[in-house]
Amino acid sequence: MPSGGYKIRDQQAIHFITFAVVGWVDVFTRVAYKDLLLESLRYCQKEKGLEIYCWVIMTNHVHFILSAREGFALSNILRDFKKYTSVEIIDAIIGNKSESRKDWMLRIFHEAGKKNSRNTTYQFWRQDNHPVELNSIYMKDQRMAYIHKNPVVGGIVAREEDYLYSSARDYAGEKGLLDIKFL
Repeated sequence: MPSGGYKIRDQQAIHFITFAVVGWVDVFTRVAYKDLLLESLRYCQKEKGLEIYCWVIMTNHVHFILSAREGFALSNILRDFKKYTSVEIIDAIIGNKSESRKDWMLRIFHEAGKKNSRNTTYQFWRQDNHPVELNSIYMKDQRMAYIHKNPVVGGIVAREEDYLYSSARDYAGEKGLLDIKFL
């Protein structure tokens, strides 16, 4: 780890980023919550300068290879994305009459929020992102393989490109759910 901790120093550089749900709660087993993430990512691409090269949504975390277009700051995009999706997903959980895990999840998010002075009620995402600047082809290839293998290693699918919530489909020549830039 570089001195000064994990930080995005070059705002336009390509980075590997991971967000995890507090308590590793399996929120993204529901399509509605995954779709909220996708909507927000599309908005960030269109309006905030986000460039997505590689991604996967797992049950309790997401991995990305990202950068920001010139004139935008990746740190700001990620801050806004996490803040917005936190509120939207918590509201969706609260409003979901058929969510059998509602009370349990909200209790975990509320307990995490009470321990964090930056939150008023709930905390959804863990605060650590551990951005890693990918400054070599080897690093980009290694992280992309890691991202695309996540659903296979997790036993969700047998082949990377069979997982709908991943850019592996794009890299296999199919159209995925998000527009990406190829590495």
